Amino acid sequence: MEHAPGKVFLIGAGPGDPELLTLKAVRALGAADVVLVDDLVHRNTLRHARAGARVIEVGKRGGCRSTPQAFIEKLMVRLARRGLVVARLKGGDPFVFGRGGEELAVLQAAGIETEVVPGITAGMGAPTALGIPVTHRDVARGVTFLTGHARDGTDPDWRALRATGTTLVIYMGLARVAALVAGMLEAGYRADTPACAIQNATLATQREVMTNLSRLPTAVADARLSSPAILVIGEVVRYAQIAAASAAQRAA
Repeated sequence: MEHAPGKVFLIGAGPGDPELLTLKAVRALGAADVVLVDDLVHRNTLRHARAGARVIEVGKRGGCRSTPQAFIEKLMVRLARRGLVVARLKGGDPFVFGRGGEELAVLQAAGIETEVVPGITAGMGAPTALGIPVTHRDVARGVTFLTGHARDGTDPDWRALRATGTTLVIYMGLARVAALVAGMLEAGYRADTPACAIQNATLATQREVMTNLSRLPTAVADARLSSPAILVIGEVVRYAQIAAASAAQRAA
């Protein structure tokens, strides 16, 4: 018996706080027969799934046992070919270090109808939660998002990045923060460049350390921060202190 073709939604769940889910994401979740949910997605997000929807955990987290990517891709194709509507629910945005591009290519090659629902990426949500503008016309003419854990094991071209004058927002960099900082200092970044690390951004469990580049590894270790965390490097980090001071003044 042939089934009518199904559909897959690649949905960004945002940086953590379930209230940052978009209205379009809510509607897509409500239409899904099956939800494939990543480990970092807040479970209150699943309240928007329709009653009776099947929820399958396909978690991925650095340093832990993860669901193989190839298995997830084959599962989406198989479910959609059975005529089901599938919601692939990812933290942040599907296309920012979320393997959404890889999944979209597989689904398109299989002839599966696919719709991408953008989400707030952690690289935007985390700094914003601290009052840090990743761009600012006085101190940062742009922002560069990069991973601290490249697939091929290589480091970014720190000299080229320094020449851009952009804010650096580093995903998946906490475990390698000492090596990343060493490479940046060797490439000519100033030791006193403002820097911060933000854990569990936008959640009640959010924690952060604010320091300078040379002290960032020590500050992270002293605070015992753990993943998921975002690193922000650049003059814009100073504005978090301004925001905090302004809030304290208002409270007083």
